[in-house]
Amino acid sequence: MGVDSGLPDFRGPEGFWRAYPPYRALGLSFEELADLVHFADDPALAWGFYGHRLSLYRATAPHRGFAVLRRWADRVPTRVFTSNVDGQFQRAGFDAESVAECHGSIHHLQCLVGCGQPVWPADGVEVEVDPATMRATGRLPSCASCGGPARPNILMFADRSWDGSFAGPRLAAHAAWTRAHRRQLVVVEIGAGTAVPTVRRQAELASAATGALVRINVREPDVRHGRGVGLALPAVEALEALAP
Repeated sequence: MGVDSGLPDFRGPEGFWRAYPPYRALGLSFEELADLVHFADDPALAWGFYGHRLSLYRATAPHRGFAVLRRWADRVPTRVFTSNVDGQFQRAGFDAESVAECHGSIHHLQCLVGCGQPVWPADGVEVEVDPATMRATGRLPSCASCGGPARPNILMFADRSWDGSFAGPRLAAHAAWTRAHRRQLVVVEIGAGTAVPTVRRQAELASAATGALVRINVREPDVRHGRGVGLALPAVEALEALAP
């Protein structure tokens, strides 16, 4: 979904390294960088990656496909379940309460040491990053309560410290809503791959009772057992073709 807005594709090391050449020289993949251990062992490396992404997402305008989804949402009750942490649905005008972010959000922070400070917005947080090394320079984000180091409120790989208290109520509300409407749902799944199949599985489960699944995916459009329709198209092209 984000690629059509001009955001980098992190699928596979080559796609990731095209977006971030300094990490190729270090031999670091996306999975290796998106590891909580760096915030303790090398915070300048960790915040170089996440600070750059925070600035990038703030500067990115949602593509035309979001407008199609908004028009649909104006006509029928709609909710969003996303593994994207970029906040693009909210930027496109979706009510934040209707957006369930299963991997959290880069636009919120949490205390790295878990002092008890509730998750807080990253509004006003700016991280300077050296583009040649992709390392953060200057002062790094700190906890609003204890003054210790802060981290993005994102569920990382092998992350046992993610604070899901902010995302939790929206995820629970989404689950309750889909259960209540399970015999009426049409599910539009966009760009959800099989490498981390969180959204793909959610879409299949939500559409199980109706079989009304539209899977938009350039690389992996297949739908199991004919339980829906697969479109091997980019997000914008598919949504604008579907839009009345």
